[in-house]
Amino acid sequence: MPSPRLRRAVRAVVLDPADRILLVRFAFPDRVVWACPGGGIEPDEADEAALRRELDEEAGLTDLELGPCVWLREHVIPLFGGKWDGQAERFYLVRTGPFEPRPRLTVDELAAEYVTAIRWWTSDELDASVELFAPRRLPALVQGLLRDGPGGAPIDAGV
Repeated sequence: MPSPRLRRAVRAVVLDPADRILLVRFAFPDRVVWACPGGGIEPDEADEAALRRELDEEAGLTDLELGPCVWLREHVIPLFGGKWDGQAERFYLVRTGPFEPRPRLTVDELAAEYVTAIRWWTSDELDASVELFAPRRLPALVQGLLRDGPGGAPIDAGV
């Protein structure tokens, strides 16, 4: 059996001084999910360049210092009409000052990528929410990161 065709992607765990996390709402045809900002890596694009591009497009965040890769996630689910069998993601920690997200992309451009909202979440809001997160255990992952800081090797975030 051939290996799945996995789209390479990067995401940012954007935390502000109050330890709120910035999440993007994706409204796919079959589900709505809140996830860290980020997206696919273009051919020959480095992780940092891809993440800077994605954070500018989705949040208007351009002044950032990229921290370590803290989580890894691989999931198999058909993407883009079968072009990909799934996605392999690397999550990088980004600490930033407080700011109001102002995407560079237009509402229509964001909607074409299924992005319908972006907002800050506190750890308590994550814990109390009935929303679907990607990865599913995002609230626990965030708590661990806030409690323990970034460890050595990135951890598997699960589906």
